[in-house]
Amino acid sequence: MWKPANPPTPNQPNTPATTPTQAATAPAAKTENRPAQTAEPTPAPANRNAVLNTQEQATIGKSLVIKGEVTGSESLYIDGKVEGSINLPGNRVTVGRNGQVNANINAREVVVLGKVRGNLNASDRVDIRNEGSLTGDVVAQRISIEDGAFFKGGIDIRKPGQTNAKDGKEPVSIESNAMAAARA
Repeated sequence: MWKPANPPTPNQPNTPATTPTQAATAPAAKTENRPAQTAEPTPAPANRNAVLNTQEQATIGKSLVIKGEVTGSESLYIDGKVEGSINLPGNRVTVGRNGQVNANINAREVVVLGKVRGNLNASDRVDIRNEGSLTGDVVAQRISIEDGAFFKGGIDIRKPGQTNAKDGKEPVSIESNAMAAARA
């Protein structure tokens, strides 16, 4: 049996011969516990993915044609053709440059870069960009029509929480510069 050269006395701390052995075993036990602790927060990335999923958007590609009703709980980017109705309350619908939509759209926000024929009902805002074309009525809190955009229809600006109750007022019809130039 092995004995240390200088056994510790009650008044002396451990000698260097015994300290490395104790030091070597103590951190090993702690490092074994650490991976278990770092393994516990793995739900955090899953939670982070849940947050990212709310910001994801589905895409209808250039070659896709959808006929019918589109509903869901995520944002939608349309670069193909859609006929029917689009109902995505609380989300954004973007009609891309190649997009051709012949549908009524109900969403939180609608961005038009392509062609839309139908009525838009947005709880927040509607943006018609410079290459966009919209033929239909708009109901929204805010609307933006860039120079070069085509718009033909009526606009009904609603305050938050305002319903579709008839107040006797007719919607105002506004034409964009492109529309006026096309008639001249």
